[in-house]
Amino acid sequence: MNLNTNYLKLNESYLFSTIAKKVNAYAEAHPDKKILRMGIGDVTLPLAPAVVTAMQRAAGEMGVKESFRGYGPEQGYPFLKNAIRGYYAARGISLEEDEIFVSDGAKSDVGNILDIFARENTVLVPDPVYPVYVDTNVMAGRKILYADATEKNGFLPMPDENADADIIYICSPNNPTGAAYSAEQLAEWVAYARKRGAVILYDAAYEAFVAEKGLARSIFEVEGAKECAIEFCSLSKTAGFTGTRCGYTVVPRALVRGGVSLNKLWLRRQTTKFNGVSYIVQRGAEAVFTEEGMAQIQENLAVYRRNAAVLSACLDALGIFYTGGRNSPYIWLKCPGFADSWKFFDYLLEEANVVGTPGSGFGKNGEGFFRLTAFASEEATAEAAERLKILFSK
Repeated sequence: MNLNTNYLKLNESYLFSTIAKKVNAYAEAHPDKKILRMGIGDVTLPLAPAVVTAMQRAAGEMGVKESFRGYGPEQGYPFLKNAIRGYYAARGISLEEDEIFVSDGAKSDVGNILDIFARENTVLVPDPVYPVYVDTNVMAGRKILYADATEKNGFLPMPDENADADIIYICSPNNPTGAAYSAEQLAEWVAYARKRGAVILYDAAYEAFVAEKGLARSIFEVEGAKECAIEFCSLSKTAGFTGTRCGYTVVPRALVRGGVSLNKLWLRRQTTKFNGVSYIVQRGAEAVFTEEGMAQIQENLAVYRRNAAVLSACLDALGIFYTGGRNSPYIWLKCPGFADSWKFFDYLLEEANVVGTPGSGFGKNGEGFFRLTAFASEEATAEAAERLKILFSK
């Protein structure tokens, strides 16, 4: 029996597990301190009333013989897939029902999609980057190239003709930097991928936060993207489904490599390894896309946007460089007075009792930077901003 020794190449623990251990140890040693957690990207507002009502109704159906449902379609119920189609259609993007695959979240699909690609493929990821992109490919033993995202390029790397990659990860708005690509910039990536026969894995988990005109919310806004891209999206941040678990992946029919449809490969993978998202959750997700649901989730999103504005205004007043905040729930700041982002983490925890995420946990280019999120309560966000002002105005 042989193990997959690629796992031994990973860091001993996941970034956020390390943060949790540090924070828990500090809290245990200082029970009198009020810790404000602005690190992990978990939402704090409840599900929209329309979603809760839909789920309650669906739960009631499951208790009646005539409306009870067992196994559902692995790729999602048509009622939800058509609701998602309508969401894209409202933005001028046409999708077919069988191009949409409902899942238990974008994180799962971003890792699981690799099942349909050979280990020999070379992967290109931005640095800094969401750790799952890197770790899942390390687990598979793939060669990984990095596209440098730095202050110099606004944390939005563009194609490098000297980098020959088969699989390209793009996250926009980006986690952790909050930077977002325009449709024109994405068009360059699409041209690059089509020229090489590469596939773009586009993570649109934060598309609902895009506020500025000209910035893309979907890679399918770009002509030709359906021939080279797969898009992942999640209701976790859009509608507060972090604990409910529902997302979706779009694999266009037009995406073919070596004469093989990637849509059909993904369907085969899902029908073999995934039993689908629960009927109750999918009814709740369907309600997100109703007129009532969209209005209600916008109220929640507005709270997170205000939180981001509060943090941004604080950093502006302190003269601290940052990106994000406007088109993203993340604020990516340069550590004031620290070159080591873990030392800054410790300093902020000890001196202000505020928790964030060290930039180095997202890659080498994250060293010296730090991520704060806008997902805390408005009260906690305001208090954190005041603590930062006091700490860095000394």
